[in-house]
Amino acid sequence: MKIILLGAPGAGKGTQAELISKKLGIPTISTGNILRAAVKEGTPIGLEAKSYMDAGKLVPDEVIIGIIEERLAQSDCANGFILDGVPRTIAQAEALERHGIRFDAVLSLEIADSVIEERMTGRRTCHACGASYHVKAAPPKQEGICDKCGGELEQRKDDRPETVKHRLEVYHNETEPLKGFYEAKGVLKSVPDFGGIEETNEKIMELLGK
Repeated sequence: MKIILLGAPGAGKGTQAELISKKLGIPTISTGNILRAAVKEGTPIGLEAKSYMDAGKLVPDEVIIGIIEERLAQSDCANGFILDGVPRTIAQAEALERHGIRFDAVLSLEIADSVIEERMTGRRTCHACGASYHVKAAPPKQEGICDKCGGELEQRKDDRPETVKHRLEVYHNETEPLKGFYEAKGVLKSVPDFGGIEETNEKIMELLGK
């Protein structure tokens, strides 16, 4: 089964991708990971991507799609795959179509911005050991101090309120229009926010007919 996971930053795409991957026995293809792997392996298209990255430029859509195509040709994708992080724009979706890459289901995780903002701005990470906390959902025993090593907890730049708001704006402007694009193709499936990871995953499996 060939699946795309859509959703705002902080919607839980990575977590759900992991669960679907285990249940269906298909790999998750994360754009960032395969881009780094292609650069590290020095494949022709990986070297092309590296030339843009070294110059501090955005890697063009066609190069990203080429790297995805290269990855999808590997044997573990024979029974399907989950794309997480791409397409981000209509232009990327159209490029995938041109390369003959089609999908059985596009899952859109629907979560209110206010929930995402609370979820992301509340995250804290230990500066020393990397342990994760959340000021409301999983607070440390002592405020600002890691339970595991006593290190200082910090808020990542990505989780600061102004950054989260900006990332949500970019998602609504650039990525959300993909819902209409895939709805017109009859493959969009909206996944409501059930609050819990397992409940959401059960709904996803139901929508996939599994």
